Amino acid sequence: MNRIDQKFKGDKKLLSIYFSAGYPNLEDTVPVLKKLQVAGVDMVEIGLPFSDPLADGPTIQESSTQALRNGMNTEKLFSQLDGIRKEIEIPLVLMGYFNPMMQYGIEKFCQRCESIGIDGLIIPDLPVDVYHEHYKTLFDQHGLYNMFLITPQTSDKRIRYIDQVSNGFIYMVSSASVTGAKNTFGKTQTDYFQRIQKMELNTPTVVGFGISNAETYQAATKESRGAIIGSAFIKFLKEKGVENIPEFIQSIRD
Repeated sequence: MNRIDQKFKGDKKLLSIYFSAGYPNLEDTVPVLKKLQVAGVDMVEIGLPFSDPLADGPTIQESSTQALRNGMNTEKLFSQLDGIRKEIEIPLVLMGYFNPMMQYGIEKFCQRCESIGIDGLIIPDLPVDVYHEHYKTLFDQHGLYNMFLITPQTSDKRIRYIDQVSNGFIYMVSSASVTGAKNTFGKTQTDYFQRIQKMELNTPTVVGFGISNAETYQAATKESRGAIIGSAFIKFLKEKGVENIPEFIQSIRD
């Protein structure tokens, strides 16, 4: 069974953390993963830095730019993650854009992910219908889940289609904007969370974009199975460093 499916057994509300590989420093990728696992995070999304990240807000863009300057690239990330399953048990998801994966070679990329023990991918610019028609069979062969994003503007018909095609979870973007931390959610977001919950989808949902503290985490997980924190965590990393990661996770859980 895929590690992501194992995490969704039971009714625990999950906490997933996103960070850019190679940030703050090039060799921080594995130390960050180790600290997150020790702190009790349920899943980690490792961002593959890209020069034109359309869906990312300024904080994640800045971390991605710094990671690229540090020397991070696809091959470097794979070399850092070789042997990671000797130390890390929680699900690992690579999040990145399709262009670098195509440049690397999609089949080769999937093979490397499988050999390392990556559980799934999130590719914001790969449309679900293109994936379904051209790539799903390949991903399935290598045991990789591909998670799709939905927004408040996504039609019920398309959400049903995504639910049909999906494995793992559906990434509920809390708003139609780019990523970025917020202190609270408004009525538009809570209505959207309730709308999706009432659809009774087969695939679990996890909320991302705008989760920054215990309050927004609780609000996001009221109608979903979990939440993803990116920008707020990256800001914490910049200010307080890798060693203090457990402090951040505790502030969200409390």
